[in-house]
Amino acid sequence: MTITKEINMSKFGLIGKNIDYSFSKSYFAEKFKIENLDHTYENFDISSISEFNSIILQNLDLKGLNITIPYKEEVIPFLDEMDETAQNIGAVNTVKVLPENRLKGFNTDHWGFQKALEKFDPLRRKTALILGTGGASKSIAYALLEMNFEIKFVSRKASKEVLSYSQLSQKVIEHHHLIVNCTPLGTFPNIKDCPSIPYQFIGSSHFLFDLIYNPSETEFLRRGKAKGAKTSNGLTMLEFQAEKAWEIWNS
Repeated sequence: MTITKEINMSKFGLIGKNIDYSFSKSYFAEKFKIENLDHTYENFDISSISEFNSIILQNLDLKGLNITIPYKEEVIPFLDEMDETAQNIGAVNTVKVLPENRLKGFNTDHWGFQKALEKFDPLRRKTALILGTGGASKSIAYALLEMNFEIKFVSRKASKEVLSYSQLSQKVIEHHHLIVNCTPLGTFPNIKDCPSIPYQFIGSSHFLFDLIYNPSETEFLRRGKAKGAKTSNGLTMLEFQAEKAWEIWNS
């Protein structure tokens, strides 16, 4: 068990865009209440990553930050250092404020995803499609490769390493038993949106995982469940990654 020291009264926060729906603020507010910690957690909703430095300078009591869409990659040039895992992934979702306001980036998404997957029965085949190519998808790819999965990215445009949605044939879908939605498609309030995959080829051997947690069942998951697939939203993953971030801030 990891033993952490308690941080004195401090401020933490989330940096992202259009984050009124955010999981993090309510999660940490409840955590601080239950554990009787006199900390605060604030949403910093910014329209451009160029506003990042001003947030740091205006909040000198900040001890840690979570980073969400669309800044998990864009925040990297503003950091003084990154841990090895975050460097390998190429995306940051957790920042620790060090002495003299130095900033160190970490990635806890991959860890949260791996822990969330542990709850489910093993797949018949360790093959995965990752929908999307942004910062979140990099964390998922890193996690799956660590777990010895064969992976393939899917995006709107095909390239040497990426399939386009139009290339998702019956053979491709049936070969890949895990499909992970790393796009924002289906997030509240646009709950009828979903990735354009051929759902008719989904079956009981598939597991659909959506990083979205609001709504709790996205259109992507609903369509997969209707075809007999196992499904999970991103809430458990977020809880695991949040606790890992808290451990980092306390270390």
